[in-house]
Amino acid sequence: MKARTGLRTPLLTTVFTLLAATLCLGAAPLQKTQAPGFYRMMVGDFEVTALSDGTNSLPVAALLRNVSAGELKKQLAAAFLKDPVETSFNAFLVNTGSKLVLIDTGAGTLMGPGTGHLLANLQAAGYQPEQVDEVYLTHMHGDHIGGMITGDERTFPNAVVRADSKEAKYWLNAQEMNRAPKEARGQFEAAQNHFNPYVASGQFQTFDGAAAGARGVTLVPGIRALATHGHTPGHTSYMIESHGAKLLVLGDLVHVSAVQLPKPAVGIRFDIDPPAAIEQRAHVFADAAAQGYWVAGAHLSFPGIGHLRRAGAGYVWLPVNYGTQF
Repeated sequence: MKARTGLRTPLLTTVFTLLAATLCLGAAPLQKTQAPGFYRMMVGDFEVTALSDGTNSLPVAALLRNVSAGELKKQLAAAFLKDPVETSFNAFLVNTGSKLVLIDTGAGTLMGPGTGHLLANLQAAGYQPEQVDEVYLTHMHGDHIGGMITGDERTFPNAVVRADSKEAKYWLNAQEMNRAPKEARGQFEAAQNHFNPYVASGQFQTFDGAAAGARGVTLVPGIRALATHGHTPGHTSYMIESHGAKLLVLGDLVHVSAVQLPKPAVGIRFDIDPPAAIEQRAHVFADAAAQGYWVAGAHLSFPGIGHLRRAGAGYVWLPVNYGTQF
C-alpha cells in the first residue's frame, strides 16, 4: 500500500498544480491599455520622438468631402477599417543636441478622455516639460494646442511658442471670432485662452511662412517652417533636416490616410480653404514621394512616421520599420 500511495502522490500533485494554474489564468483581468505611447528614431544626428496624445473616433462619412458613400466604404474596407475610424493624435519631439523642440501639443482637456495623454508620454519618454526650449504649432485647432496649458498655467514654462503670423491673426483676433459662425466661436476662445499665458510672459513669437518662399523660415538650425496654408489660414509643416536626412511633419494635410492617400482630392469639413488644402496635399505628397524623405502626420496611425510611394493617381503609405538600434 505504501508503494502504491507513493506513486499516486506525485501524479495528484501535478494534476492539482495544473488545475490551480488554469484557474488563476482564467481569473486574470483584461488590461485593455497600451504601453506608453512614444517611438524614437534618428534623423541624421537629430533624435525624433513621436508622442501619442491618444486616439479619438472620427465619423468620417460625415466629415470627408469629394468622395461618394460607396467609394468611402470601399476604401475603408480595403484598409480593414469601418466608420467611425479610431484616429491617432500625434506630436513630435525633436532633440537637435542643442535644442529640444516640440511640434504640436495634443488636445489637453479639449477633446475628452481618449486624448490628452501627451504630457504623460513625454515624461515616459524621459523628458520633463520644463526641458522643452521651443514649441512649434502646425495650426491652432484644439487638438494641436490643448496641451499648451495645464489648468491656467503654461505646461512648458521655459519654451518659446511659435506659429505662422496668419494663424495668429485669425484665431487670436476678436473681430474674426465675432464674424465666425456661433458653432465655431468655441475654437477661437480655446485658442485665445491657451495662448494668453505665453503672450503675457513674452514667450509667443510669429513668423511669416508665405513670405519666406519655398525654402521656408529657419527657426533653429535644422528645422524650417514651410507654409502649407489651406486647412487653416496659417497652417504650417516643419522640415527637419540633419546630414542629408529629412523628415517633414505634415500637420493636418491628411486625416484619413486610407481614403486621402489613394485619393488626395478628398477633403475634410475642418478645412477652412478646401481648394488650397487639396492643392497643398497634392504638392507635398508628390514631393515627398519623388524625393523619398520621411513624413510624419498628426493623424496617421501612431507613430505616424513613414514614407509615401506613388501608386497611380494616388499614394501608398509605408510605415516606419520598428527598430531599437540607434
